[in-house]
Amino acid sequence: MAKLTLDLHDIYNRHEAIETSLEDIIAQAVRRKIKLVEIIHGKGSGQLKKRVLRFLAQPRIKAQYHRVDKDSKNFGRLFVHFRFVRS
Repeated sequence: MAKLTLDLHDIYNRHEAIETSLEDIIAQAVRRKIKLVEIIHGKGSGQLKKRVLRFLAQPRIKAQYHRVDKDSKNFGRLFVHFRFVRS
């Protein structure tokens, strides 16, 4: 199964770069019909994870994906699942 990965470690303190990267990875997944996006936010204090979850909770973004799973084995990443209807 194809998946995309976004590692936010290098841009953790640059708000606009985070927003842009998240927008880009979601758009790319939708455009290429990728079923899974892995977002690595790191463990840290949890602020970056909260920012990512707030981004994903926006109605315009939420309408594009199926669900979000938190990795039970690694608290430093999330999985965004997409479901595409076959035409």
